[in-house]
Amino acid sequence: MQNKQKKWYNLNSEEVIKSLETDEIVGLQQEEVEKRKAEYGLNELKGKKKKSLIIRFLEQFKDFMIIVLIIAAIISGIVGYTNGEGFTDTIIIMIVIIANAVIGVMQENKAEKSLEALKKLSGHSAKVIREGKQYILQSRELVPGDIVILETGDYVPADIRIIESVNLKVQESALTGESVPVEKMSNKIENENIGIADRTNMAFSSSLVTYGRGKGVVAETGMNTEVGKIAKIINNTDNEETPLGKKLNKLGKILGIGALVICAVIFVVGLAYGKEPLEMFMTAVSLAVAAIPEGLAAVSTIVLALGVQRMVKKHAIVKRLPAVETLGSTTVICTDKTGTLTQNKMTVSEIYWNGKIVKANEIESNHIDNELRLLVDISMFCNDTKIGTNKQLLGDPTETALVDMGFNLNFDPSRFDRIPRIGEIPFDSER
Repeated sequence: MQNKQKKWYNLNSEEVIKSLETDEIVGLQQEEVEKRKAEYGLNELKGKKKKSLIIRFLEQFKDFMIIVLIIAAIISGIVGYTNGEGFTDTIIIMIVIIANAVIGVMQENKAEKSLEALKKLSGHSAKVIREGKQYILQSRELVPGDIVILETGDYVPADIRIIESVNLKVQESALTGESVPVEKMSNKIENENIGIADRTNMAFSSSLVTYGRGKGVVAETGMNTEVGKIAKIINNTDNEETPLGKKLNKLGKILGIGALVICAVIFVVGLAYGKEPLEMFMTAVSLAVAAIPEGLAAVSTIVLALGVQRMVKKHAIVKRLPAVETLGSTTVICTDKTGTLTQNKMTVSEIYWNGKIVKANEIESNHIDNELRLLVDISMFCNDTKIGTNKQLLGDPTETALVDMGFNLNFDPSRFDRIPRIGEIPFDSER
């Protein structure tokens, strides 16, 4: 089976299942799963190949200013050896250069470990039908053709073509910027050229099921998912110089070229006055070394490192030191609000009962009117929010806000299990 990139939303459920050579009831056989895993790889995002510690250390010396300092250190060593003054200046310059490189590598390593930790935390499980049985597997184990069960609170483990939907709504704000959960259906979409936000029969990797339930067949995994396409773009992005880096490089070139010109002039003038060529050469070189500000690289690195530490206190991960300076030079930030600047959460701020409006945060949980208690109970029980570990609320933002209100008013969550649901009228746009 060759799973070429198709417009899965343009196919009906039967065509999708046939194309992916699977079965809606039985799912894939384990032997077929292993074949597809070998063909498509694991269902995970791939980053750039990691550079070795030595390569990353050597890359710290690519800066023009650092190159000028190294040349200055070598020449300073030659001059010191010739004059019998030793290698003090050379040692000092090299210590500054090496310290600069070590600080840069340490910061990159620290940031990478933090990012790896985040990647491990982002791994989710999925309910999968294989060989006619339902299993809970790590999402990285999925392959195209797997049949996946989606329920409220589940993270979508791959790009899935919905084949069964019961009031299914998926929160896609991280991918599309839409703040409201999208209602999903299994119907074929006729339009061939539509955006991701309008592909209502697809559920995309990393989005969250906030309401209802459904079933789907895995269409794309790993780097072939919509999130994977974004990862590819990020991986192929070239590193650009920061404004400070450009200025330091420019300054280094000006100082370097200026020093060479002055050295040449002094050397020629000295020869014109009858001085010894070797003596004038040493004098010119000494002036060139003195003109190079060897402390500049160290000072700029230390300042950036302090900036990184301040960002860490604000819970921001900075992979490379110059990124702090780039952020400081930014005048306009274009960003989507939902899920980026906001948490995509709602909160009950006011409650209307008995003909009056009361601020939710002003109600004392130990002194609640019986009618208000009844209102809170109704809000909690007419609700599909799932309560996870540590009272983590999963579901529609409006419903989770009501449950959060109940918890703030000392609602007992164990009552959910004691009171059965005897009927349900699902919400839909028409009703």
